[in-house]
This record gives sequence, C-alpha cells and structure tokens, in this order.
Amino acid sequence: MTWPAFPLGVWGYPEGMDPRVPPGQFVTERFPILTYGETPRIAKEAWRLEVTGLVETPLILTYEDLLARPQVELTRDFHCVTRWSRLDVTWKGVRTRDLLEEARPRPEAVAALVESYGGYTTNLLLEDLLREDVLLAHTLFGKPLPPERGGPVRLLVPHLYAWKSAKWVRRIVLLDHLELGFWERLGYHWRGDPWKEERFQEGPVPAHRIRFAARNKPER
Repeated sequence: MTWPAFPLGVWGYPEGMDPRVPPGQFVTERFPILTYGETPRIAKEAWRLEVTGLVETPLILTYEDLLARPQVELTRDFHCVTRWSRLDVTWKGVRTRDLLEEARPRPEAVAALVESYGGYTTNLLLEDLLREDVLLAHTLFGKPLPPERGGPVRLLVPHLYAWKSAKWVRRIVLLDHLELGFWERLGYHWRGDPWKEERFQEGPVPAHRIRFAARNKPER
C-alpha cells in the first residue's frame, strides 16, 4: 500500500526536523480521531476491566478501583500508522505493569490479547505491556478522557503505533502464544514499532517462535 503525501500546511513538517519523529511520519498540532465503527458510550459506573488468562490472581476492577491505585502522569509522543505524529501528549493513569504484578502472570505467559468495548482487539507482547510508560489512561491533558478518545479508560502504548493503544479497554487476556487482533488479522504488522516502520506484515508472523520462547522461559 502507498500512503498519500499530506500537505505541509495541514499536517506540519516532515521527518528529519525533529529526532523524536519516526521515519515516514509528519508532525501535526492537531490530534486526529480515527475510529473503526461506532464509538461505545460506557458510563464510568458501568466500566469494568478484567485481567485474566494465564495469571495466578485474576482481577476485575471498577473505575473507582483504578483511581484508588497509584497514579502516574507522563508526557509522550503519539504516532499513528497513517503517518501523523502528535508530540508532547500528557496522560494520566495506572501503569499496566502494576496491575500485572497484582495478577501475577504465569511463567508460560508471553503475550496478551487486549479486548475493548465495541469488539475491537489488538495483540501485544507481555514485555511491551510491562514497560514503565504503558498506562491504562483515564485523563488526557488534565481532563477526563472523552468517549471519542477512548474514555473512560484506554490503553496507552506510546512506543508502538497508535492502533496498539486500544480505546475503551475492557479485558487483558494473557496467553502463551500470539493471537492476532483486529487490524493485525487484516494485514497490519503483528508488533507495530514506528521506528522500524512496522506498518504492514511482510512474511510469516513469528507465532511459533513466541510460543516456543514461552515454554522455555526460566521458572520464577
């Protein structure tokens, strides 16, 4: 697939003018909203998050449960696979690493399928979810996350393309293998590193190697 060249007056300046911008990206001061399908409207009181699958202690959290845990505010750049980047986006939420430490992944867990209200899914490696700057975010630029941005709670995975930062997150299922999500099944890259321009999958998905690595992880 060939991506269009966006007018600089609309989208900002091209790659190379800022070392924080991955190859093939344009910086914009806008913050476009891209959503496949309808936008779910979930009341904070009705929102639940499950952490399940290959864990010793499955979790079911309410919105209030999430707010009661240690909160982190951080500023990160946000890179969309459609070639725009928005720099210095400030989020607040709870580290996924903290929740996973509560849930205690089993030794064979190596990946996760993240499920959203509305049916969206995406896959992630467990090591990506355990990074310090990966959040379950409920606040954007100091304000509650609105539905069109993924509120009440979305996943933030700033080191990967934005489709990995699932909106309206409701479940994280830990697995001993790679199970592809919505866009990944349609040809997007299984991991999505913007610095490697992992936009589309070329060649086989390394599912068997990942499963093999999971089975050979050392005991804790």
